[in-house]
Amino acid sequence: MPDFFFLPPMNIAGDGALDAAVDQMVSQGFKKALIVTDEPLHRQTHATRPLIDRLEANGIDYVVYDQVTPNPTVTECNNGATTYAREGCDFLISFGGGSPHDCCKGIGIVATNGGSIRDYAGVDQMREKMAPMFAVNTTSGTASEITRFAIITDEEARSKFPVVDWRCTPSVSVDDPKLMEGMPPGLTAATGMDALSHALEAYVSTAASHLTDPGALRAVELIEKSLVNAYRDGQNRNARSDMTYAEFLAGMAFNNASLGFVHAMSHQVGGTYHTLAHGVINSVLMPHVIAWNAAVAGNRYAEIAAHLGVETQSRSTDEIVEGLIGKVLSFNEDLDMPANLGEMGVKNEDVPHLAEYALADPCAATNPRPATVSEMQALFRRAISGEGIPHHSAAA
Repeated sequence: MPDFFFLPPMNIAGDGALDAAVDQMVSQGFKKALIVTDEPLHRQTHATRPLIDRLEANGIDYVVYDQVTPNPTVTECNNGATTYAREGCDFLISFGGGSPHDCCKGIGIVATNGGSIRDYAGVDQMREKMAPMFAVNTTSGTASEITRFAIITDEEARSKFPVVDWRCTPSVSVDDPKLMEGMPPGLTAATGMDALSHALEAYVSTAASHLTDPGALRAVELIEKSLVNAYRDGQNRNARSDMTYAEFLAGMAFNNASLGFVHAMSHQVGGTYHTLAHGVINSVLMPHVIAWNAAVAGNRYAEIAAHLGVETQSRSTDEIVEGLIGKVLSFNEDLDMPANLGEMGVKNEDVPHLAEYALADPCAATNPRPATVSEMQALFRRAISGEGIPHHSAAA
């Protein structure tokens, strides 16, 4: 079977990336943007101001759609597409992290394909490529600015569904570390652990390949070096730059290798408990999923553990995997993450619902070890109670 590799046709990263992106908007002849973002970024911190100033200086008209919530919904995507058409926009700019990017993709999909974003749940359900999109990133974790994934909350079903389609890959990704210096510590931690989960899941995925492995391995090296430093000092430019590239590389890996149970489970927790941050859920789930997969993916975990700073000399594979779990728990402790899903308010009574939808999530298809419904329910219960995983162990 051939390996596929998906990535935006243009990617701009590093200091000055925002200026270069607006230059591209001008050179490509775009006239009016729908800027997709959230109210805090636009109305409270005014983080969108540098983008808007550059658009105005270059004669590009715009409309701001700032109704995106932390877990973007079907309604938000469909309403945004209506705004795009009504205002006569000819391209999209997402500004923020994963939620604005995913919502913007949903808007772009509906704008060119019609119907509701629900119609495109699953893999490769689109007919037409979405509207042109510049994804201006302000976080270091989701990598949605480069991926063919959009995760949308279905308010009626109380779950999330992924849209996975090469046709919803942004046209241009923009990663400027300067835009990330304002991230608060909690968001830095959540998005950083999201990036770590992307790298780990992509590396043990059944769809991993020689094209995806290098990105995952380099990503964990940069995360090990810089995530805690970025959390403790948001103005640390070197740490911010490292995390910018780490999330990009991890995104390259999972965009093509897909993911596993961490994300299949996390999507459902986030869809049911709307206020919980995706990256925080991932941080709690990772040790449990690693322990579950170790029986079949131990060697792969041992390989990536070495790049994450886990001691491997004279240790068995099982011991290295235990060290990897300890490393993740150490990150959780340093980043002030909760010890289990129960601390976050997730209830055992929701486990049947969560397990059913997790097993139906496309991310579950590439997890290295399958699970029955009862096994998935047990995995959720262990994550809720913390059973079987030491609380905040720093042993690595």
